Amino acid sequence: MLLGHEKVSFLHLPTPLEYLPGVSKDLGVEFYIKRDDLTNLGVGGNKLRKLEYLLKDAQDQGCTMLLTLGGAQTNHGRLTAAVAAKYGMKCAIVCVDPYPGELSANLLLDRLMGAEVILKKDDGRPESEQFAETAAAVKARYEAQGEKVYEIPIGGSSDVGMLGYYECAMELTEQAKQMGLEDATVISAVGSIGTYMGLYCGLKNENSPLNLIGVAISPFLESKEKRIVEYFNAVKEKYGMTCEATREDFHIEKDYTFGAYNNPVKEVRDTVCYMASREAIILDPCYTGKAFNGIRKMVEEGKIKKGSKVIFLHTGGLPGIYTKHHRVEFEKELLDGVTILD
Repeated sequence: MLLGHEKVSFLHLPTPLEYLPGVSKDLGVEFYIKRDDLTNLGVGGNKLRKLEYLLKDAQDQGCTMLLTLGGAQTNHGRLTAAVAAKYGMKCAIVCVDPYPGELSANLLLDRLMGAEVILKKDDGRPESEQFAETAAAVKARYEAQGEKVYEIPIGGSSDVGMLGYYECAMELTEQAKQMGLEDATVISAVGSIGTYMGLYCGLKNENSPLNLIGVAISPFLESKEKRIVEYFNAVKEKYGMTCEATREDFHIEKDYTFGAYNNPVKEVRDTVCYMASREAIILDPCYTGKAFNGIRKMVEEGKIKKGSKVIFLHTGGLPGIYTKHHRVEFEKELLDGVTILD
């Protein structure tokens, strides 16, 4: 039990913490990677830690269905579908996004695992309003069929969901202690803030010596500036945490987003190719590719000091490689290494 909450234990934990000698040599830092991409359902990824706690909460409420939100290629939606399939529940994923023209990547996996995906074209109204309206209609439809629906916010980033990464912070602290990395800095991509918040609270409230930096993968606008403080205050009150924080305590690097969410970026693709060819680890162009590219830039700019110890959280997202708008760009750049014989 963690902070008064139980979970359904379906992950093989702890995930590995690996030293990457090639990247370390190139960057001039001690570089380690926390392999949360190797979690064991639905191709894996960070959202599964959150879903261990969210699933237990849903079961405790007698729910028969999981309903969540995201973009058409949401990693969280895919892993919600995976958990629902594993535990005999129905699943629906509401997306404010047009049909991308093909059933591929996460969208294909959603359907393979039996989830219904509802794609709503953006009509220009506030996205939160469109999500709420569409989700309410989908929930009502399933409730009319006798289902009891458990709603999960984007990214699983709720007060319950963040417990997965509070627990991960404790796990990582113990691994770091065993490996002599107590003075390391943990770096994670920041999207819906839940993973970062869980790590922050787990490190801070448990008095871990590890530092934490988040790398924003989409513009960190005023709404997120407000959200991060409100989120912390809500979980602090809910769980009676003793740690304190103001906005200045949350270290979020905001300069490496390239202006949008999940946009195709040549520099990020180059970074994905670098990690693959140097360490045989596959990053994705939306989250981990952008975040690792940010790390490389921070080393170049002196924000990360040479010789320091860095732990990069690999949050998964492999199917993102196969989304059409990324895949076609990779193909243009990599096809010259394919020899086609008559």
